[in-house]
Amino acid sequence: MSMEIPLLKMENIGKEYFGNRVLQGVTFSLRPGEIMGLVGENGAGKSTLMNILFGMPVIQETGGYEGKIIIDGQEVHFKDPLDALEAGIGMVHQEFSLIPGFTATENILLNRESVKYNALVEVFGERLMTLNRPDMRSRAEKAIKTLGVDLSPETLISEMPVGHKQFTEIAREIDRRKTRLLVLDEPTAVLAESEATVLISALKTLSKQGIAIIFISHRLQEIIDLCDKLIVLRDGRVIQEAYTKDTNVRQIASWMVDRKGDKAEEEKAEKTEKKIGDVILRTEHLWVDMPGETVRDVSIEVRQGEILGFGGLAGQGKVGISNGIMGLYAAGGKVFLRGKEIKLNDPDASLKEGMAFVSEDRRGVGLLLEEGIDWNITFTAMQVQEKFIKKLLGGLVKWRDDKAVDECTREYIKSLEIRCTGPNQRAIELSGGNQQKVCLAKAFAVNPEILFVSEPTRGIDVGAKKLVLDTLRKVNEEDGTTIIMTSSELEELRSICDRIAIINEGKVSGILPASAPAEEFGLLMLGHVEEPAAVN
Repeated sequence: MSMEIPLLKMENIGKEYFGNRVLQGVTFSLRPGEIMGLVGENGAGKSTLMNILFGMPVIQETGGYEGKIIIDGQEVHFKDPLDALEAGIGMVHQEFSLIPGFTATENILLNRESVKYNALVEVFGERLMTLNRPDMRSRAEKAIKTLGVDLSPETLISEMPVGHKQFTEIAREIDRRKTRLLVLDEPTAVLAESEATVLISALKTLSKQGIAIIFISHRLQEIIDLCDKLIVLRDGRVIQEAYTKDTNVRQIASWMVDRKGDKAEEEKAEKTEKKIGDVILRTEHLWVDMPGETVRDVSIEVRQGEILGFGGLAGQGKVGISNGIMGLYAAGGKVFLRGKEIKLNDPDASLKEGMAFVSEDRRGVGLLLEEGIDWNITFTAMQVQEKFIKKLLGGLVKWRDDKAVDECTREYIKSLEIRCTGPNQRAIELSGGNQQKVCLAKAFAVNPEILFVSEPTRGIDVGAKKLVLDTLRKVNEEDGTTIIMTSSELEELRSICDRIAIINEGKVSGILPASAPAEEFGLLMLGHVEEPAAVN
């Protein structure tokens, strides 16, 4: 083995967010022109690792990181992303950072425009250099040509299909003369298959020019087709490092998904057989236009008293289903509750029918941040069901029953262990985990027949996670509440659900009992559709 100095080495990288450990002892190195795949489930720590490499402010603001970043044998300390760009590291994020009203050329060369001299410069200084349009265009064309895509430099971003935006973003990194390492965070998630193929051959071309690439993707076949090697992150640690020529999709899937499965099965066996009734909710060809989580065609039946899970990778549509049924995004198709068709696109209708929703977006949809915990927990029940309200003269005079509100709030603070100064503390002052518990309490207060929970444990620590899941289990067993739960964490779904539907590309790719082996779910997540005979 030659003693060539790697272009990049990350050594013993660790990171904690507010006492929550997200990375531990991560080490890898990368040579010029080498393409490395970075894989792992959502929440395994991939994005945090790249944020550290790129000097993102969020890392500095939360106490920095442990370990070393070494470039060309020298340790570096990036204060911000500009430092990383100076060192030749380019990054293409999942969320586009393009300016919609500008053309491809203008976006590719943003802040690095070619300028030419004119007479006004003498008077007013360099601010009045004129843009050298022809030179800009030829630079943009060169970057686009390197990619090998059919993209006109003059097209406005706002008029481009998603795939072309992605290519513009990458062309921008290529134009930086310094770029030596390109990080791509799920670049193909938004591309059609034909575009993904073009992108992969473009990246191979770049690597031949000596540019090293870190490629984050859930499409494991692409990792094998494109990368020289891969590392698998799980729970913030490197579980496996391998050359792609020595492995295959199924093996990578099993490295990604933890083998805690057997424990889950033992726990399942101990659970008492619960009574699951008839179909209570069904959808026919449901579609939901939720940005980033489009639902294309979902027909599913949910039985009274069961906990049904929606799993799948990020961006495949699992999150859109409950948002569509609850009227938060434009939806079509049909939804029936106890055989009666429910009006879509009307949040009130679903609440009045006895459904409640704990959204994944607790700040935007879940909480009245400036109000107290008490008001947050009881508000919906008060509005929709007139709970916590005293009436006089047959309801002509109504007022809030503050004592009942206070009692109810104290009960939930106790049972959910909400850490707060008291029922009146404002929601905005609570930690994320405690805000999440308030969202749950708000849904429980409605005493719904069907409870939708989306990413109920996202961003909360292990202790709070267990409590949230135990509470859901208890509400299901004791009150018979039917629960439909969406989560990015397969193990979490397996520990609590009866059945799990995996959503891929906006459709159901299969429904399995929670006790099915982890890798069967893994394959469904990667789009290997189950034979229809096996469904239900």
